[in-house]
This record gives sequence, structure tokens and C-alpha cells, in this order.
Amino acid sequence: MSRILLVDDEDSILKSLQRLLRVAPCAYGNQTFKLEVHAFNTPAAALESARHEEYDLFVSDYRMPLMDGIEFLKAAKAVQPDAARLILSGYADLNALLRAVNEVGIERFIAKPWNDYELMSAIGQALAHRELLLENRQLANLVRLEMGDTTPEELEAQRLEAIEPGITEVNWGPDGSVLLDPEFQPKG
Repeated sequence: MSRILLVDDEDSILKSLQRLLRVAPCAYGNQTFKLEVHAFNTPAAALESARHEEYDLFVSDYRMPLMDGIEFLKAAKAVQPDAARLILSGYADLNALLRAVNEVGIERFIAKPWNDYELMSAIGQALAHRELLLENRQLANLVRLEMGDTTPEELEAQRLEAIEPGITEVNWGPDGSVLLDPEFQPKG
């Protein structure tokens, strides 16, 4: 099951996208993706969800109040760097497209109104590309392990950091003790 996060300030667009993603097949090559879609009408709510839930793909509107799609995807990339990213926009803005590619590394810039087939194809392609990148990383790690360039402990630490950033960091106290939660330690 591939998890997709949609964010658009227009509820009618969100509902239309949800309907499409619920009924249209999502495939690329010989892969077919089952989709679980989560929709948000504000970037702040979507980012909050991204901090707690893992997504395979972020699809964002470009023009939204308070935060544009590029800023949203940039923040989402900081939280989940391995998720694929797409932007939908009703405006053909070449500068925005260049900024999205350079700053966020988006997979595609899709024009509104979208063609259903092209949108589903772009989503399938983005999901397939993400899976390929993750598989290549896993194979490269196995080669590094086999060649002695890394240890199983380092690979496990990388895996845990990908799931929960900061989980492998240790907060040392001044007396050499381990601080489990620095917020609750006495100030001194």
C-alpha cells in the first residue's frame, strides 16, 4: 500500500483528486500500486501529519495562502527526505518550476486542470522511481557491508534514524550520566 499525502487549499480539488485516486488504477511498467490517500486543506495540517505518519508521495498545490507548494514540499522533504514529490498548479510559471526542481527535487510539475491518465501515470512513475531508489540504496549498503566499509550496527543506526530522526543521539549529562529527557532535568 502506497501512502499519498495531498494538500490543496481548495476542497473541491481535494475531493476530485481523492475520487480519482480511489477509482483509477495506478500503475507504471508492470507495477500496480494500491493507494491510501490522506488529504489536507492547509499545509500546516499536512506537515503535522507528515511528522507522525510516513508517506511515499507528497502532492501539493503550488498556490496556497501562507505557504506555497514549494515551501511545503521543502519542509516535507526535511521531515521525510525519501518521499517523492509532485506539484499541481493552474499557473504556468517557469521560475516556480525551476525553483521547485532546484530546491525541492520534485518529480513532476503537473498543470491544472489535469488529464486523469497523465496524473495517474505521473503518480505511478513517482512511486516506482522512489521504490527503485530505496532498493538501490539497500543494495549499495549490502555491498558496503560485504566490503567492510560499514558495520551492521551502522546500517541499523541509519535505518532507525530514517524511521525516527534523532533516535540514536545520546544526551550526556555533565556528570557522564545519560539524560533521557533534557526538558525535565533541573536547570542549574
